[in-house]
Amino acid sequence: MKILILGAGRVGESVAEALASEKNDITVVDSDVQRLGELQARLDLRTVAGNGIQPSVLRDAGIEDTDMLIACAPLDETNLVACKVAHDVFGVPTTIARVRSDEFGDGSPLLDKAGFAVDRVICPEASVTRYIGKLIEYPSALQVLEFARGLVSLVAVRAVTEGPMVRRPLAEIPALVPEAEMRIVAIYRSNKALARLDGTTQVEPGDEVFVLAATAHLPRVLGALGKLGEPTRRVMIAGGGKVGLRLARQLQRDHVIKIVEPSRARCEYLAAQLPAEVLVLQGDATDEALLGGENVQDMDLFVALTSDDEDNIMSCLLAKRLGVRRVASVINRRAYADLVQGTAIDIAISPAHAVLGELLTHVRRGDVEAVHSLRRGAAEALEAVVRGDARHCRIADRRIDELELPAGARIGAIVRGLHLADGSAAENARPRVIIPHHDTTILQHDHVIVFVPSKRSVREIEKLFQVRATFF
Repeated sequence: MKILILGAGRVGESVAEALASEKNDITVVDSDVQRLGELQARLDLRTVAGNGIQPSVLRDAGIEDTDMLIACAPLDETNLVACKVAHDVFGVPTTIARVRSDEFGDGSPLLDKAGFAVDRVICPEASVTRYIGKLIEYPSALQVLEFARGLVSLVAVRAVTEGPMVRRPLAEIPALVPEAEMRIVAIYRSNKALARLDGTTQVEPGDEVFVLAATAHLPRVLGALGKLGEPTRRVMIAGGGKVGLRLARQLQRDHVIKIVEPSRARCEYLAAQLPAEVLVLQGDATDEALLGGENVQDMDLFVALTSDDEDNIMSCLLAKRLGVRRVASVINRRAYADLVQGTAIDIAISPAHAVLGELLTHVRRGDVEAVHSLRRGAAEALEAVVRGDARHCRIADRRIDELELPAGARIGAIVRGLHLADGSAAENARPRVIIPHHDTTILQHDHVIVFVPSKRSVREIEKLFQVRATFF
Protein backbone atom coordinates (compact mmCIF):
# COMPACT_ATOMS: atom_id res chain seq x y z
CA MET A 1 0.00 0.00 0.00
CA LYS A 2 1.25 3.49 -0.85
CA ILE A 3 0.82 5.79 2.17
CA LEU A 4 1.63 9.48 2.55
CA ILE A 5 2.19 10.73 6.11
CA LEU A 6 1.96 14.44 6.82
CA GLY A 7 3.98 15.36 9.90
CA ALA A 8 7.18 13.82 11.27
CA GLY A 9 6.51 14.50 14.95
CA ARG A 10 6.18 11.82 17.60
CA VAL A 11 2.93 10.39 16.22
CA GLY A 12 4.05 10.62 12.59
CA GLU A 13 7.40 9.03 13.40
CA SER A 14 5.78 6.10 15.23
CA VAL A 15 3.25 5.57 12.45
CA ALA A 16 5.97 5.67 9.80
CA GLU A 17 8.12 3.21 11.75
CA ALA A 18 5.25 0.75 12.16
CA LEU A 19 4.07 0.91 8.56
CA ALA A 20 7.52 0.95 6.94
CA SER A 21 8.41 -2.29 8.74
CA GLU A 22 5.53 -3.97 6.87
CA LYS A 23 6.92 -3.18 3.43
CA ASN A 24 4.47 -0.41 2.65
CA ASP A 25 5.57 2.39 0.32
CA ILE A 26 5.86 5.30 2.77
CA THR A 27 6.46 8.99 2.07
CA VAL A 28 6.68 11.55 4.90
CA VAL A 29 6.12 15.27 4.38
CA ASP A 30 7.30 17.85 6.93
CA SER A 31 8.78 21.34 6.91
CA ASP A 32 11.59 20.34 9.30
CA VAL A 33 14.45 19.16 7.07
CA GLN A 34 16.62 17.97 9.97
CA ARG A 35 13.83 15.82 11.41
CA LEU A 36 13.18 14.28 7.99
CA GLY A 37 16.88 13.49 7.59
CA GLU A 38 16.99 11.67 10.91
CA LEU A 39 13.87 9.70 9.99
CA GLN A 40 15.21 8.69 6.59
CA ALA A 41 18.51 7.59 8.11
CA ARG A 42 16.66 5.05 10.29
CA LEU A 43 13.82 3.85 8.09
CA ASP A 44 13.28 2.68 4.52
CA LEU A 45 11.06 5.49 3.30
CA ARG A 46 11.00 8.65 1.20
CA THR A 47 10.80 12.19 2.60
CA VAL A 48 9.70 15.49 1.08
CA ALA A 49 10.32 18.86 2.75
CA GLY A 50 7.57 21.45 2.49
CA ASN A 51 4.12 22.63 3.54
CA GLY A 52 1.80 19.63 3.34
CA ILE A 53 -1.32 21.61 2.48
CA GLN A 54 0.17 22.93 -0.76
CA PRO A 55 -0.84 20.89 -3.83
CA SER A 56 2.61 21.30 -5.39
CA VAL A 57 4.30 19.76 -2.33
CA LEU A 58 1.76 16.91 -2.21
CA ARG A 59 2.29 16.30 -5.92
CA ASP A 60 6.07 16.08 -5.37
CA ALA A 61 5.34 13.53 -2.64
CA GLY A 62 3.49 11.32 -5.15
CA ILE A 63 -0.02 11.87 -3.88
CA GLU A 64 -1.57 11.28 -7.32
CA ASP A 65 -1.29 7.50 -6.90
CA THR A 66 -1.42 7.37 -3.09
CA ASP A 67 -3.83 4.93 -1.42
CA MET A 68 -4.00 6.70 1.93
CA LEU A 69 -3.15 10.04 3.51
CA ILE A 70 -2.45 10.14 7.25
CA ALA A 71 -2.33 13.77 8.39
CA CYS A 72 -0.78 14.02 11.85
CA ALA A 73 0.80 17.47 11.84
CA PRO A 74 0.66 19.45 15.12
CA LEU A 75 -2.24 21.71 14.08
CA ASP A 76 -5.80 20.49 13.51
CA GLU A 77 -6.27 23.08 10.78
CA THR A 78 -3.33 21.73 8.77
CA ASN A 79 -4.60 18.17 8.96
CA LEU A 80 -8.16 19.05 7.99
CA VAL A 81 -7.12 21.15 5.02
CA ALA A 82 -4.63 18.53 3.85
CA CYS A 83 -7.38 15.89 3.81
CA LYS A 84 -9.66 18.22 1.84
CA VAL A 85 -6.97 18.92 -0.75
CA ALA A 86 -6.05 15.23 -0.98
CA HIS A 87 -9.64 14.18 -1.61
CA ASP A 88 -10.92 17.01 -3.82
CA VAL A 89 -7.81 17.71 -5.90
CA PHE A 90 -6.13 14.30 -6.08
CA GLY A 91 -8.92 11.81 -5.34
CA VAL A 92 -7.09 9.98 -2.53
CA PRO A 93 -9.35 7.04 -1.53
CA THR A 94 -8.75 7.16 2.25
CA THR A 95 -7.92 10.17 4.43
CA ILE A 96 -7.15 10.06 8.16
CA ALA A 97 -6.60 13.15 10.30
CA ARG A 98 -5.23 13.69 13.75
CA VAL A 99 -7.66 16.14 15.39
CA ARG A 100 -7.46 17.26 19.00
CA SER A 101 -10.68 19.28 19.12
CA ASP A 102 -13.77 17.53 20.48
CA GLU A 103 -15.91 19.37 17.92
CA PHE A 104 -14.54 17.34 14.99
CA GLY A 105 -15.28 13.78 16.10
CA ASP A 106 -16.18 10.81 13.88
CA GLY A 107 -19.65 11.30 12.44
CA SER A 108 -19.50 15.09 12.41
CA PRO A 109 -21.13 16.53 9.26
CA LEU A 110 -18.11 18.83 8.97
CA LEU A 111 -15.97 15.79 8.13
CA ASP A 112 -18.08 14.20 5.37
CA LYS A 113 -17.17 14.40 1.69
CA ALA A 114 -18.84 17.79 1.31
CA GLY A 115 -16.89 19.08 4.30
CA PHE A 116 -13.23 18.33 5.08
CA ALA A 117 -13.45 14.83 3.52
CA VAL A 118 -11.97 12.99 6.53
CA ASP A 119 -12.71 9.26 6.62
CA ARG A 120 -11.38 8.70 10.13
CA VAL A 121 -10.33 10.94 13.01
CA ILE A 122 -7.58 9.89 15.41
CA CYS A 123 -6.83 11.65 18.69
CA PRO A 124 -3.89 10.40 20.81
CA GLU A 125 -5.16 12.36 23.81
CA ALA A 126 -8.55 10.64 23.70
CA SER A 127 -6.92 7.22 23.17
CA VAL A 128 -4.64 7.69 26.19
CA THR A 129 -7.61 8.78 28.32
CA ARG A 130 -9.57 5.63 27.36
CA TYR A 131 -6.49 3.52 28.05
CA ILE A 132 -6.09 4.93 31.55
CA GLY A 133 -9.84 4.63 32.17
CA LYS A 134 -9.65 0.88 31.59
CA LEU A 135 -6.70 0.58 33.98
CA ILE A 136 -8.77 2.34 36.64
CA GLU A 137 -11.73 0.04 35.99
CA TYR A 138 -9.49 -3.05 36.36
CA PRO A 139 -6.85 -2.10 38.97
CA SER A 140 -4.66 -5.20 38.62
CA ALA A 141 -4.40 -5.07 34.81
CA LEU A 142 -1.46 -3.72 32.83
CA GLN A 143 -3.52 -3.32 29.67
CA VAL A 144 -7.15 -3.92 28.67
CA LEU A 145 -8.19 -3.95 25.01
CA GLU A 146 -11.69 -4.59 23.70
CA PHE A 147 -12.90 -6.49 20.62
CA ALA A 148 -16.22 -7.43 19.02
CA ARG A 149 -18.17 -4.41 20.27
CA GLY A 150 -16.79 -4.84 23.78
CA LEU A 151 -17.88 -8.47 24.18
CA VAL A 152 -14.30 -9.81 24.32
CA SER A 153 -11.24 -8.31 26.02
CA LEU A 154 -7.55 -8.98 25.84
CA VAL A 155 -6.01 -8.29 29.22
CA ALA A 156 -2.36 -8.18 30.24
CA VAL A 157 -1.64 -8.94 33.89
CA ARG A 158 1.46 -9.51 36.03
CA ALA A 159 1.21 -12.94 37.67
CA VAL A 160 1.75 -13.08 41.44
CA THR A 161 2.45 -15.99 43.75
CA GLU A 162 -1.03 -15.89 45.31
CA GLY A 163 -2.82 -16.42 41.98
CA PRO A 164 -4.66 -19.79 41.79
CA MET A 165 -3.32 -20.40 38.26
CA VAL A 166 0.28 -19.54 39.07
CA ARG A 167 2.72 -22.49 39.04
CA ARG A 168 -0.03 -24.76 37.73
CA PRO A 169 -0.12 -26.37 34.23
CA LEU A 170 -2.32 -24.57 31.71
CA ALA A 171 -4.23 -27.81 31.20
CA GLU A 172 -5.70 -27.34 34.69
CA ILE A 173 -7.22 -23.92 33.94
CA PRO A 174 -10.76 -25.21 33.19
CA ALA A 175 -10.87 -26.96 36.56
CA LEU A 176 -9.27 -24.08 38.47
CA VAL A 177 -11.58 -21.40 37.05
CA PRO A 178 -14.63 -23.31 35.79
CA GLU A 179 -16.91 -20.28 35.75
CA ALA A 180 -14.74 -18.23 33.34
CA GLU A 181 -13.50 -19.65 30.06
CA MET A 182 -10.28 -18.01 28.91
CA ARG A 183 -7.35 -18.52 26.57
CA ILE A 184 -3.79 -17.55 27.47
CA VAL A 185 -2.34 -16.41 24.15
CA ALA A 186 1.12 -15.27 25.28
CA ILE A 187 3.43 -15.36 28.28
CA TYR A 188 6.40 -13.00 28.52
CA ARG A 189 9.10 -14.04 30.97
CA SER A 190 12.15 -11.83 31.58
CA ASN A 191 10.77 -9.65 28.75
CA LYS A 192 10.87 -12.52 26.23
CA ALA A 193 7.90 -14.46 24.87
CA LEU A 194 7.75 -18.18 25.62
CA ALA A 195 8.14 -19.90 22.26
CA ARG A 196 5.68 -22.68 23.04
CA LEU A 197 2.48 -22.82 25.07
CA ASP A 198 0.86 -26.18 25.74
CA GLY A 199 -0.94 -28.00 28.52
CA THR A 200 2.28 -28.50 30.50
CA THR A 201 3.33 -24.83 30.46
CA GLN A 202 3.19 -23.12 33.84
CA VAL A 203 2.71 -19.44 34.67
CA GLU A 204 5.46 -18.24 36.99
CA PRO A 205 5.33 -15.27 39.40
CA GLY A 206 6.39 -12.12 37.60
CA ASP A 207 5.29 -13.33 34.16
CA GLU A 208 3.40 -10.87 31.95
CA VAL A 209 0.40 -12.88 30.78
CA PHE A 210 -1.93 -12.00 27.89
CA VAL A 211 -5.39 -13.54 28.24
CA LEU A 212 -8.48 -13.41 26.00
CA ALA A 213 -11.86 -13.85 27.64
CA ALA A 214 -15.42 -12.58 27.57
CA THR A 215 -15.40 -9.08 29.07
CA ALA A 216 -17.99 -10.15 31.62
CA HIS A 217 -15.49 -12.68 33.02
CA LEU A 218 -12.52 -10.30 33.42
CA PRO A 219 -12.72 -9.94 37.22
CA ARG A 220 -12.48 -13.74 37.62
CA VAL A 221 -9.65 -13.95 35.08
CA LEU A 222 -7.64 -11.26 36.84
CA GLY A 223 -8.26 -12.86 40.21
CA ALA A 224 -6.97 -16.20 38.91
CA LEU A 225 -3.60 -14.72 37.92
CA GLY A 226 -3.06 -12.08 40.56
CA LYS A 227 -4.64 -9.85 43.13
CA LEU A 228 -7.85 -8.16 42.04
CA GLY A 229 -6.70 -5.00 43.77
CA GLU A 230 -8.66 -2.43 45.71
CA PRO A 231 -10.97 -0.18 43.67
CA THR A 232 -9.31 3.00 42.44
CA ARG A 233 -11.04 5.95 44.11
CA ARG A 234 -8.28 8.54 44.68
CA VAL A 235 -6.21 9.72 41.71
CA MET A 236 -3.44 12.30 41.52
CA ILE A 237 -2.66 13.65 38.04
CA ALA A 238 0.69 15.27 37.29
CA GLY A 239 0.15 17.62 34.37
CA GLY A 240 -2.96 19.59 33.54
CA GLY A 241 -2.61 19.56 29.77
CA LYS A 242 -5.14 18.21 27.29
CA VAL A 243 -4.87 14.62 28.53
CA GLY A 244 -4.92 15.62 32.20
CA LEU A 245 -8.06 17.71 31.68
CA ARG A 246 -9.77 14.93 29.68
CA LEU A 247 -8.98 12.38 32.37
CA ALA A 248 -10.18 14.62 35.19
CA ARG A 249 -13.47 15.22 33.38
CA GLN A 250 -13.90 11.49 32.84
CA LEU A 251 -13.27 10.64 36.49
CA GLN A 252 -14.74 13.64 38.31
CA ARG A 253 -18.08 12.05 39.27
CA ASP A 254 -16.86 8.90 40.99
CA HIS A 255 -13.30 9.71 42.08
CA VAL A 256 -11.35 12.08 44.29
CA ILE A 257 -9.07 13.99 41.92
CA LYS A 258 -6.00 16.15 42.52
CA ILE A 259 -4.15 17.81 39.63
CA VAL A 260 -0.61 19.18 39.95
CA GLU A 261 0.25 21.75 37.27
CA PRO A 262 3.23 24.19 37.27
CA SER A 263 1.63 26.94 35.15
CA ARG A 264 -0.49 29.41 37.11
CA ALA A 265 -2.49 30.41 34.03
CA ARG A 266 -3.23 26.79 33.23
CA CYS A 267 -4.28 26.15 36.85
CA GLU A 268 -6.77 29.00 36.64
CA TYR A 269 -8.16 27.55 33.39
CA LEU A 270 -8.45 24.06 34.93
CA ALA A 271 -10.21 25.42 37.99
CA ALA A 272 -12.73 27.16 35.74
CA GLN A 273 -13.34 24.04 33.64
CA LEU A 274 -13.66 21.50 36.45
CA PRO A 275 -16.06 21.28 39.42
CA ALA A 276 -14.98 22.63 42.78
CA GLU A 277 -14.49 19.08 44.11
CA VAL A 278 -11.42 18.66 41.86
CA LEU A 279 -8.40 20.12 43.67
CA VAL A 280 -6.03 21.98 41.32
CA LEU A 281 -2.55 22.59 42.75
CA GLN A 282 0.11 24.84 41.27
CA GLY A 283 3.49 23.21 41.68
CA ASP A 284 6.11 20.76 40.47
CA ALA A 285 5.14 17.07 40.62
CA THR A 286 8.81 16.17 41.21
CA ASP A 287 8.79 18.21 44.46
CA GLU A 288 8.86 15.72 47.33
CA ALA A 289 7.61 18.30 49.83
CA LEU A 290 4.58 19.08 47.67
CA LEU A 291 3.63 15.44 47.18
CA GLY A 292 4.17 14.65 50.84
CA GLY A 293 2.14 17.65 51.92
CA GLU A 294 -0.75 16.52 49.72
CA ASN A 295 -0.65 13.00 51.24
CA VAL A 296 0.29 11.32 47.99
CA GLN A 297 0.70 8.07 49.92
CA ASP A 298 -3.08 7.92 50.29
CA MET A 299 -3.62 7.92 46.52
CA ASP A 300 -4.70 4.73 44.76
CA LEU A 301 -3.14 5.87 41.48
CA PHE A 302 -0.56 8.47 40.52
CA VAL A 303 -0.45 9.18 36.78
CA ALA A 304 2.11 11.48 35.14
CA LEU A 305 0.82 13.13 31.96
CA THR A 306 3.19 16.04 31.29
CA SER A 307 4.97 16.52 27.94
CA ASP A 308 8.37 15.88 29.57
CA ASP A 309 9.35 12.19 29.75
CA GLU A 310 12.04 12.79 32.37
CA ASP A 311 9.66 14.65 34.68
CA ASN A 312 7.06 11.92 34.27
CA ILE A 313 9.52 9.18 35.15
CA MET A 314 10.98 11.04 38.13
CA SER A 315 7.61 12.04 39.58
CA CYS A 316 6.35 8.45 39.30
CA LEU A 317 9.44 7.02 40.98
CA LEU A 318 9.11 9.60 43.75
CA ALA A 319 5.39 8.92 44.22
CA LYS A 320 6.05 5.19 44.39
CA ARG A 321 8.75 5.68 47.01
CA LEU A 322 6.36 7.81 49.05
CA GLY A 323 3.82 5.00 49.15
CA VAL A 324 1.42 5.26 46.19
CA ARG A 325 -0.03 1.84 45.41
CA ARG A 326 0.20 2.14 41.61
CA VAL A 327 1.87 4.64 39.25
CA ALA A 328 1.54 5.14 35.50
CA SER A 329 3.55 7.39 33.23
CA VAL A 330 3.16 8.70 29.69
CA ILE A 331 6.49 8.09 27.95
CA ASN A 332 7.02 9.18 24.35
CA ARG A 333 10.58 8.00 23.75
CA ARG A 334 10.79 4.29 23.06
CA ALA A 335 14.25 4.02 24.67
CA TYR A 336 12.84 5.40 27.91
CA ALA A 337 9.86 3.03 27.80
CA ASP A 338 12.22 0.06 27.44
CA LEU A 339 14.38 1.43 30.25
CA VAL A 340 11.56 1.60 32.81
CA GLN A 341 10.33 -1.91 32.00
CA GLY A 342 10.42 -3.92 35.22
CA THR A 343 11.13 -0.90 37.45
CA ALA A 344 8.92 0.64 40.15
CA ILE A 345 6.83 2.26 37.41
CA ASP A 346 3.88 -0.07 36.98
CA ILE A 347 2.62 1.08 33.59
CA ALA A 348 4.33 2.99 30.76
CA ILE A 349 1.94 4.52 28.21
CA SER A 350 2.93 5.55 24.68
CA PRO A 351 0.45 8.03 23.14
CA ALA A 352 1.63 7.18 19.63
CA HIS A 353 1.09 3.45 20.08
CA ALA A 354 -2.28 4.10 21.71
CA VAL A 355 -3.59 5.29 18.33
CA LEU A 356 -1.51 2.98 16.16
CA GLY A 357 -4.13 0.25 16.22
CA GLU A 358 -6.79 2.64 14.94
CA LEU A 359 -4.58 3.35 11.92
CA LEU A 360 -3.62 -0.26 11.32
CA THR A 361 -7.31 -1.19 11.04
CA HIS A 362 -7.38 0.75 7.75
CA VAL A 363 -4.09 -0.66 6.49
CA ARG A 364 -4.74 -4.34 7.14
CA ARG A 365 -5.98 -6.48 4.26
CA GLY A 366 -9.12 -8.57 4.64
CA ASP A 367 -12.16 -7.53 6.64
CA VAL A 368 -10.34 -6.33 9.76
CA GLU A 369 -12.59 -4.79 12.43
CA ALA A 370 -10.01 -3.86 15.06
CA VAL A 371 -6.25 -3.91 15.61
CA HIS A 372 -4.35 -3.30 18.83
CA SER A 373 -0.62 -2.76 18.99
CA LEU A 374 1.03 -4.63 21.88
CA ARG A 375 4.36 -4.35 23.67
CA ARG A 376 5.24 -1.04 22.01
CA GLY A 377 4.49 -2.31 18.52
CA ALA A 378 6.34 -5.64 18.64
CA ALA A 379 3.14 -7.74 18.64
CA GLU A 380 -0.49 -7.31 17.58
CA ALA A 381 -3.95 -8.59 18.33
CA LEU A 382 -6.49 -8.25 15.56
CA GLU A 383 -10.15 -8.98 15.01
CA ALA A 384 -11.23 -10.05 11.52
CA VAL A 385 -14.56 -11.17 10.08
CA VAL A 386 -14.83 -14.34 8.00
CA ARG A 387 -16.67 -13.12 4.90
CA GLY A 388 -16.25 -15.90 2.36
CA ASP A 389 -17.34 -19.52 2.39
CA ALA A 390 -15.03 -22.55 2.23
CA ARG A 391 -14.51 -22.16 -1.53
CA HIS A 392 -13.45 -18.53 -1.33
CA CYS A 393 -11.78 -18.07 2.08
CA ARG A 394 -8.97 -20.19 3.52
CA ILE A 395 -10.26 -20.01 7.10
CA ALA A 396 -14.00 -20.57 6.60
CA ASP A 397 -15.56 -23.94 7.59
CA ARG A 398 -12.24 -25.27 8.85
CA ARG A 399 -11.18 -26.61 12.22
CA ILE A 400 -8.49 -24.68 14.04
CA ASP A 401 -6.10 -27.63 13.94
CA GLU A 402 -6.42 -27.62 10.12
CA LEU A 403 -5.16 -24.05 9.80
CA GLU A 404 -1.53 -23.24 9.01
CA LEU A 405 -0.93 -20.43 11.49
CA PRO A 406 2.45 -18.65 11.74
CA ALA A 407 4.69 -19.71 14.60
CA GLY A 408 3.37 -18.32 17.89
CA ALA A 409 0.10 -17.00 16.43
CA ARG A 410 -2.98 -18.13 18.35
CA ILE A 411 -6.71 -17.83 17.82
CA GLY A 412 -7.94 -16.82 21.25
CA ALA A 413 -11.66 -16.17 20.84
CA ILE A 414 -14.53 -16.33 18.35
CA VAL A 415 -17.72 -14.26 18.49
CA ARG A 416 -20.65 -15.80 16.63
CA GLY A 417 -24.05 -14.27 15.94
CA LEU A 418 -23.22 -10.64 15.22
CA HIS A 419 -24.36 -11.02 11.60
CA LEU A 420 -27.32 -12.44 9.72
CA ALA A 421 -26.94 -15.12 7.05
CA ASP A 422 -26.48 -12.46 4.34
CA GLY A 423 -23.64 -10.84 6.29
CA SER A 424 -25.57 -7.76 7.43
CA ALA A 425 -25.45 -6.69 11.07
CA ALA A 426 -28.09 -8.33 13.25
CA GLU A 427 -30.15 -5.64 15.01
CA ASN A 428 -31.33 -7.86 17.86
CA ALA A 429 -28.21 -9.97 17.94
CA ARG A 430 -27.58 -12.39 20.78
CA PRO A 431 -23.94 -13.15 20.06
CA ARG A 432 -22.01 -15.96 21.70
CA VAL A 433 -18.39 -15.76 22.83
CA ILE A 434 -16.52 -18.99 22.10
CA ILE A 435 -13.13 -19.81 23.57
CA PRO A 436 -12.02 -22.25 20.87
CA HIS A 437 -10.24 -25.60 21.10
CA HIS A 438 -8.30 -27.48 18.45
CA ASP A 439 -11.48 -29.05 17.04
CA THR A 440 -13.57 -25.85 16.91
CA THR A 441 -14.81 -25.05 13.39
CA ILE A 442 -14.72 -21.44 12.20
CA LEU A 443 -17.86 -20.43 10.29
CA GLN A 444 -18.72 -17.70 7.83
CA HIS A 445 -19.44 -14.31 9.50
CA ASP A 446 -17.56 -15.27 12.69
CA HIS A 447 -15.49 -12.55 14.34
CA VAL A 448 -12.11 -14.14 15.05
CA ILE A 449 -9.57 -12.60 17.47
CA VAL A 450 -5.98 -13.56 16.75
CA PHE A 451 -2.81 -12.86 18.72
CA VAL A 452 0.26 -12.34 16.49
CA PRO A 453 3.58 -12.27 18.39
CA SER A 454 5.58 -10.73 15.55
CA LYS A 455 4.59 -8.14 12.98
CA ARG A 456 6.43 -10.23 10.38
CA SER A 457 3.61 -12.77 10.61
CA VAL A 458 0.73 -10.34 10.08
CA ARG A 459 0.61 -10.78 6.30
CA GLU A 460 0.13 -14.54 6.69
CA ILE A 461 -2.82 -13.96 9.01
CA GLU A 462 -4.34 -11.46 6.60
CA LYS A 463 -4.20 -13.98 3.78
CA LEU A 464 -6.33 -16.40 5.81
CA PHE A 465 -9.20 -13.90 5.87
CA GLN A 466 -8.91 -12.54 2.35
CA VAL A 467 -11.60 -13.75 -0.05
CA ARG A 468 -11.01 -14.65 -3.68
CA ALA A 469 -12.25 -12.18 -6.27
CA THR A 470 -14.82 -14.68 -7.54
CA PHE A 471 -16.68 -14.43 -4.21
CA PHE A 472 -18.06 -11.06 -5.27
